[in-house]
Amino acid sequence: MSIDLHIHSRYSDGTMSPEELLVYAKKKGLEAVALTDHDTVDGVREAVRLGRKLDLEVISGIEISAIYGKTTVHILGYLFDMQNEVFLGAIERLQKARIERNRKILQLLEKQGIHLQEEEIADVSQIGQTGRPHIAKVLINKGLVANIDEAFGRYLGDDGCAYVRRFVFSADEVLNLIHQAGGVAVLAHPMQLVKKGLELNSVIGKLVDQGLDGLELYYPTHSKKNRATLLQFVERYSLVVSGGSDYHGDMRPGTTLAGGKNVTVPSSVLAGLKKRILDR
Repeated sequence: MSIDLHIHSRYSDGTMSPEELLVYAKKKGLEAVALTDHDTVDGVREAVRLGRKLDLEVISGIEISAIYGKTTVHILGYLFDMQNEVFLGAIERLQKARIERNRKILQLLEKQGIHLQEEEIADVSQIGQTGRPHIAKVLINKGLVANIDEAFGRYLGDDGCAYVRRFVFSADEVLNLIHQAGGVAVLAHPMQLVKKGLELNSVIGKLVDQGLDGLELYYPTHSKKNRATLLQFVERYSLVVSGGSDYHGDMRPGTTLAGGKNVTVPSSVLAGLKKRILDR
């Protein structure tokens, strides 16, 4: 048995609706899930309601991009109050920043002779917010690039000719936002920071000082050695752990929800997150 606390729907950059995801999770025998769309909880409300009908536990979740130094980190929030006005106000600011960024990207693409309309991007996303993955999808549909990687490499990624940096909160601001809404804050896929040239001991130590509650231990690309390394930090700083598939549907072909060979997340992980809140 497994749970999956890192899943994306059409409300951000996934390709499945919350209902489709929950039906899939139920079919896979998952015990609990968290919908962790980027910078939005719109799909979470729907997922929680559907979870009751399917007898599947669904907890509040979100993945928020944040700046740590000069690097973008992703912070997962769990078990927070989805009605918290301060939290929702901050999320709305992030969503407006995404819209503004999209417009600037389209302007830069226009200078490259690539004519895209906001309506085309919205048609791809269907519901929820739009972002670079949706723009990439339109570029693919028009035959301008072969795949997502090429779209980001040539146009949308950090070194692309249409790259635009968007507003994000600092890591300590995101941690505070999640906490004031009563939630638990977890650093997503921490081993990816090593690939960015960051030293884990320094990053995790400083984030813990700012209020970090835990690390995403169970993740598809985390090897046994990776998990052993992360567990040392968990024990050193008395952190909780989380885990999930980071499933985006067809946006990332060949991937699936947690369970089986992909990644298995024990139910004790969710119990640990809940205990973290009770122990405050």
